[in-house]
Amino acid sequence: MSFVVATAGHVDHGKSTLVKRLTGMEPDRWDEERKRGLTIDLGFVWVGDIAFVDVPGHERFIANMLAGVGPAPAVMLVIAADEGVKEQSKDHLDAINAFGITTGVIAMSRADNADLQRRAEVRQQIAREVAGTTAQGWPVVEVSAKTGEGIGELTRTLHEVLEAAPAPDPGARIRFWVDRAFSVKGAGTVVTGTLTAGTIRPGDVLELRGQQVHVRSVQSEDTPIDVAQPAMRVALNLRGIDAESIGRGDALLTPGAWQSTLLIDATLTTLTTSPLPREAVAHVGTASVACAVRLLGKKHVRLSFELPLPLKIGDTVVLRGSGEQHILAGARVVDADPPAFLRRGDAARRAEALPTLPDLGAEITRRVAVTPAHLARLGYDVPEEPPAGTIAFAGYWIQASQVMAWRNALLEAVAEHERVNPLSAGMGVAEGVDKLKLPDAKLLPLAAAAAKLTVAEGLISTGRTLDLGEGIAKLEEHLHAWPFAAPEAADLAAWGVGDKELAAAERAGRIVRIADGVVLLANAPAKAAALLQALEQPFSASDARKAWGTTRRVAIPLLEMLDARGLTRRIDGTARVVR
Repeated sequence: MSFVVATAGHVDHGKSTLVKRLTGMEPDRWDEERKRGLTIDLGFVWVGDIAFVDVPGHERFIANMLAGVGPAPAVMLVIAADEGVKEQSKDHLDAINAFGITTGVIAMSRADNADLQRRAEVRQQIAREVAGTTAQGWPVVEVSAKTGEGIGELTRTLHEVLEAAPAPDPGARIRFWVDRAFSVKGAGTVVTGTLTAGTIRPGDVLELRGQQVHVRSVQSEDTPIDVAQPAMRVALNLRGIDAESIGRGDALLTPGAWQSTLLIDATLTTLTTSPLPREAVAHVGTASVACAVRLLGKKHVRLSFELPLPLKIGDTVVLRGSGEQHILAGARVVDADPPAFLRRGDAARRAEALPTLPDLGAEITRRVAVTPAHLARLGYDVPEEPPAGTIAFAGYWIQASQVMAWRNALLEAVAEHERVNPLSAGMGVAEGVDKLKLPDAKLLPLAAAAAKLTVAEGLISTGRTLDLGEGIAKLEEHLHAWPFAAPEAADLAAWGVGDKELAAAERAGRIVRIADGVVLLANAPAKAAALLQALEQPFSASDARKAWGTTRRVAIPLLEMLDARGLTRRIDGTARVVR
């Protein structure tokens, strides 16, 4: 198993020197860093099964520090024995606490510069500072990179702590936060980052801002590998994107598995500045994005991001002041796709609801109808079967109470439609979807079934038999007696049946017009096909006319209708067969 550890601590407390002693590798990548003896950006080194992300300690580079610590599953907080806890020590501890990092070790560096009394004093100081934070209880190891004192103990302690931590999930969806991107001659775009969950293999397809990218090859610690598992430092050679189009703060994702959001509701987990400003910088993974901050009660906030972020319930967001270097707060996401505030009082009502979130049942109710896949994208632990009181239909989960509300609304809408349109065969399906404000037309049959209504041929109806008048009754009586003897225009006129009456009967599904002036009962095509089935195949138009006992005036357009409906098929210019 592999591990990734980020460093943290005050500037010049020996983080890079200690990491170099542990690994034998130089973490400072830039010439300027080596000349000045000051870490500016992230450094990446490793020894055995532990990879280190070395972060800058100077306050001016806090954004780089947060990008290093943000995705890290564990931290080594370095505090110099001779100087003790300093300003950036506290800032970095605030960041660790805000990110909610619970796995770590405190290295008391430069132990060779402090006597036993001073070491004891600094231990007490550390205990006071970490009390009540996620670093409380972390082991403290006295160490000197110069003399080698405590190096073996620190290595053993790191392994003990890392091996005792919960194992990451190799089957999880991918969210790979990029910390570097560059182009390699002959290979193309390469990105690096910490794989904290999931598994990546050569040939995998990932998603970046909705665009698919292909993983050409995978490396870890400068070595090609067949599979990257958590937690590893990983380099991915990508196909389908230029190095200029991707960089620190981007995330490569399992396609379709994440909710990229501009808006979240979150619970404050830490608060170092009160009141919070209206604007801040949000840090998630390696990303830093400007955001607007709105308090919802005393313990919750709504964050509106300048750019979308792939977030889920339970993720931690760290807030830093705009133009400042200090940590303002940590917040845990409780809703990655919250409702907009559209009416007066919405914010107050939301503030009252937030302490109960996340709540799967409430989420299903709020969304009216939601797919289990979308709930999973939001970060819910989705059971195989819908929760009690929830109905599964057409790929959606819907609260039973919502189905009853649709039922009542549909009954009311259909009744009103029949009142206004007494000759109508039913209300159109599209109108029903609109009346119920359904998120998907596939849900209409559920509402109709609950209302005991019929959905057929694009219409919703009660199944009533319409009184279309005496003329249509005479027409139907005639056709019941002689199904294929379409009445002549003179007969229709004598019965008082004109275009208006025929249109109403057709809408009601009682008749079918097979040609201009030629009408039969709606079931005539099916009856006609059944009679043709008994004929020797193939048959001619004359054979069909005789079987039906009708004239060419009816037979020819009726055959053409059967062809169009797929009930019969021409096999040459004149002959047909029943399908």
